Amino acid sequence: MALHIETFSLGPLETNAYLLTGSEEGKAIIIDPGMNPAPLVKRIADLEIEAILLTHAHFDHMGGVEEIRKLKGCPVYLHTMESEWLTNPKLNGSTRWPEVCPPLSTDPAEYDLADGLELQLIGETFKVYHTPGHSPGSVSFLCGNDLFSGDVLFRMGVGRTDLPGGRERDLIHSIQNTLYSFSDEVIVYPGHGPRTKIGYEKQHNPYVPARS
Repeated sequence: MALHIETFSLGPLETNAYLLTGSEEGKAIIIDPGMNPAPLVKRIADLEIEAILLTHAHFDHMGGVEEIRKLKGCPVYLHTMESEWLTNPKLNGSTRWPEVCPPLSTDPAEYDLADGLELQLIGETFKVYHTPGHSPGSVSFLCGNDLFSGDVLFRMGVGRTDLPGGRERDLIHSIQNTLYSFSDEVIVYPGHGPRTKIGYEKQHNPYVPARS
């Protein structure tokens, strides 16, 4: 059974949350449960959630963690460089825009992510790639031909680097040296907006061209 991917656009920033099912029937994982997760919560009522994977810990990507973790009793995975962000509203950015959301915090992640780690979940293998630049602990997850890039790479766009811990040079390096090394046919599922392909971005992304 191939990976089955459902997308939920959540919260005021329309963050993409992904519900993934694999070869183990009735089990799923969630990547980046954003704010106002009611549609996602309704969908997972009859599913066992093995894990919540976070590409990074900005408020719009972790806003639904507390509700879903308590509801499903599932562990959270996050890169070690952002281990304090879930508990600290200043670090996760939820205090920067009070008109968008109240300060958000939740318990720390149960498991740390690191570059090269392979996770065996829902009968599938997810490889972790550390792709900093948008935030210091940003990661991308690759499962077969499907890449979950968080706010690193978008369709004809890239993540912003003007937030605390962001660095443009690191973002460009992450895209050119890590993400662009994958097959052109790899499908990119970003943190916002429509999906794309690595090959398309190498040819058309106006911010980060492929290295010659």
